[in-house]
Amino acid sequence: MSDDERDLDVDSDDDGAGDTAGGERSGMTAADKRAHHNALERQRRDHIKNSFSSLRDAVPALQGEKQASRAQILNKATDYIQYMRRKNQTHQQDIDDLKKQNALLDQQVRALEKARATGNLSSALLNDASSLGLKTRSGSDSSDSDDTHTHTQGQRKRLKTDNKKS
Repeated sequence: MSDDERDLDVDSDDDGAGDTAGGERSGMTAADKRAHHNALERQRRDHIKNSFSSLRDAVPALQGEKQASRAQILNKATDYIQYMRRKNQTHQQDIDDLKKQNALLDQQVRALEKARATGNLSSALLNDASSLGLKTRSGSDSSDSDDTHTHTQGQRKRLKTDNKKS
């Protein structure tokens, strides 16, 4: 049933002034009009009852609970909506943080690719490692420069993650 059908205006006048177009109730008695009005009201109440049942079933704190009052349903639904808004806000902040980290990593990749193209890769790696706070071997620790290069290249930045609990 559509909202228009539920919202039919039913006048209780006996003169037929409230009849709809086409005269579908022009021959109705007062008792018929009252019965029609009662049927519409019953449909409206059933719709509201079904809506509250659907809302109750959608709220995790009330799932399986069959005797929750309308006030309880509304309060728990409000609490759940607020909880989900906070959770979405936290997730959006995490997404924004990850986007910033991705942009930083993209910038570092471009700098390393540029350094490799110009032949300054080893100094760029050392500079990048020190900017990331990574320890690098000094030339006196190892006589094999290839080992130093491999060690520095093997280092990976650990992404900062905040485990925020709501």
